[in-house]
Amino acid sequence: MSESKIPDNNSLYPRLITPIIHDVLSDTPVLCLLGPRQSGKTTLVKSLFPSRPYVSMDDPFDFESASDYSVGFLDGYPDQLTIDEVQIVPALIPAIKVSVDRDRRPGRFLLTGSANLLSIPSITESLTGRMEIIELQPLSEAEKFRGNGNFLLDLIQGNLAQNVRNIRAANKEYSIENRVMSGGYTEPLKRTEQRARDWRRQYLRNTVERDVPEIFDIRKSELLFRLLELLAFRTGQLLSVTDLASRLGAHRITVERYLTYLERVYIIRRLPAWDSNYTKRLVKAPKVHFVDSGLAATLMGLPVQDWQKNRNYFDHLLESFVVQQIFTQIRWTNSDLRIWHYRDKDKVEVDLVVTLGAKTWGIEVKSSSMVRSSDTSGLLRLATRCGDDFQKGIVLYNGDKILPFASGRVLAVPLSELWTR
Repeated sequence: MSESKIPDNNSLYPRLITPIIHDVLSDTPVLCLLGPRQSGKTTLVKSLFPSRPYVSMDDPFDFESASDYSVGFLDGYPDQLTIDEVQIVPALIPAIKVSVDRDRRPGRFLLTGSANLLSIPSITESLTGRMEIIELQPLSEAEKFRGNGNFLLDLIQGNLAQNVRNIRAANKEYSIENRVMSGGYTEPLKRTEQRARDWRRQYLRNTVERDVPEIFDIRKSELLFRLLELLAFRTGQLLSVTDLASRLGAHRITVERYLTYLERVYIIRRLPAWDSNYTKRLVKAPKVHFVDSGLAATLMGLPVQDWQKNRNYFDHLLESFVVQQIFTQIRWTNSDLRIWHYRDKDKVEVDLVVTLGAKTWGIEVKSSSMVRSSDTSGLLRLATRCGDDFQKGIVLYNGDKILPFASGRVLAVPLSELWTR
């Protein structure tokens, strides 16, 4: 990975969930835009609604006023209001409920939050039926390179077919290692490789030492940071809470609680196991993935020249990168889609399983520039388990051709299709 930066032809990247934001505000009183800090929530709402009244709970004056008298604070503003980082002042939620019950016109409140408010019972109970939540993830590759993000849509509609394509010249400069290690936060994209790593380290420190304690009862921030470092080397792998607790010298229940906190502030994601028996899905071990591959790469501390010698770590990191691309595309493709991983009693695995009702697609992720028939074995096992519900298997690889395998049941597809389609 060179010291070059991702090209920034415009200070504002296109956010592909924008049409959904407009749809929700047209028929729902409260929209809450959730996502990690620095994922672009404030930039997006200000750019979409420049004339809408705006307050931020990060502002000391607004914080004090809202904390002291939440109902009166809202009464001082017009019928429509944007409130940034609303989770800092939970007392605002009951006041918003009262205001919405008096006037249920759509689009009245646009909230943003850096913690998953669905995990706070008082909030979900207060705004049930009044609020819709949209998650804004860090930039996807499609958004960074101004594509349409149609890979997932083409997959479920059956529009992927054998083809030989030239990867666009504008993208050839950026290797897959570069993309994975860059991640999706906008600020480090403006920096050199070293300065980007410095930014990510500080971001993680701020999250562990300020954001998590601000919302949750936590007293051992150093233990939480050590847990993060362990998780970075386990991204894309089965989660063993017992093993983590043993290595940290901590109680299992403490580690489980800290994992939950990290999920709620969008640092990690637990990907559940798929099984044709629905009840077994609840007891099988999930995989753990970093939401942003750039953060995980920074925590690993491996120089780019060492990736070839540590290919196993990179392959898991690439898997997390792909999971994030697919997860991000779900919201603007079909919100009924769900994602899983597959692993059976014979330890046969599929990195990513996508379902829409009973319909099932499998995705394997390979960093190599070639695909062999043996790379399809997990997908074919999944196909057997699914029967007629199996739609297609995909092997994402670092090549430039879409080619059929297994009599067309599986396609080898370039990783670049995630952002160039």
